[in-house]
Amino acid sequence: MAYFASSTRYDQMKYNRCGNSGLLLPAVSLGLWHNFGGGGDYQIMKEILLRAFDLGITHFDLANNYGPPPGSAESNLKNVLQAELAQHRDELIISTKAGYLMWDGPYGEWGSRKYLMASLDQSLKRMELEYVDIFYSHRPDPETPLEETMMALHSAVQQGKALYVGISNYDAEQTSRAVDILESLGTPCLIHQPRYNMFDRWVEDGLLEVLEKRGVGCIPFSPLAQGLLTNRYLDGIPKGSRIDSESIFLGKDNLDPETMVKVKALNQHAEQRGQTLAQMALAWILEKKQITSVLIGASSVAQLEANVATVHKLEFTRDELAYIENILV
Repeated sequence: MAYFASSTRYDQMKYNRCGNSGLLLPAVSLGLWHNFGGGGDYQIMKEILLRAFDLGITHFDLANNYGPPPGSAESNLKNVLQAELAQHRDELIISTKAGYLMWDGPYGEWGSRKYLMASLDQSLKRMELEYVDIFYSHRPDPETPLEETMMALHSAVQQGKALYVGISNYDAEQTSRAVDILESLGTPCLIHQPRYNMFDRWVEDGLLEVLEKRGVGCIPFSPLAQGLLTNRYLDGIPKGSRIDSESIFLGKDNLDPETMVKVKALNQHAEQRGQTLAQMALAWILEKKQITSVLIGASSVAQLEANVATVHKLEFTRDELAYIENILV
């Protein structure tokens, strides 16, 4: 059946300016970190991607190693881009990254110019795109001069392989230096992608302040703490859940009694707000002025729709924020 995009897609999403740039991003973006690899059900992937676009999600976020196996998420996105979304390419923001292990040998990870440029070329081939909208350095490299890594990002723009560049997992000091270097090259740092959620707040220790001061957007990943900030584990560990499957990203030790007391208290307040815990956790991040968008994953269309509905209730009173803070400390 032919796909026809919803004519009301842009009425259903809130869009925020990314730092000091001219780019608007949807308040909720779709990350293809999990559930879009080679071992998944392609039909479900396609349904999620198309429904996301119909809900106004214009930003699909990838990395070279997303899968598994590495690269397969980019390949699967290519199939949807070429078939159903071909005529909408200019309505989409496609981002990818390089920094983690992608292939064997000394040039298959980290932040050298050799690795970043080769990885970007591979990503473009996998997605059969002429360019990506955003290309990230996925993590800082302690052994490579930051100038070399940033010069590679600059070169990607100069060569027409990326429209914008960003960084991910850089701390406040590293971010400030990276922004300085990129500005000196004439290629501004568009955006930073850190891990951030109610239980992992390291970005509040200087990074958000740097981003605001320097005019850099922020798009947190893992805003739901890999599912911990949902109602999924309120009554234990469901069969087939991420913890039950011994995920390296979320283990049984994350469900300690102290954490679960907080999760249940947060869930109770979310219900009082007329939201799910996941929706409140996403709104809590988006309430901060430095945040451009949040990256969600999705394993089903229903899960996607529920989390996108967050945009309909983003406001908190001061008393609410203080109450939530009291739960979290």
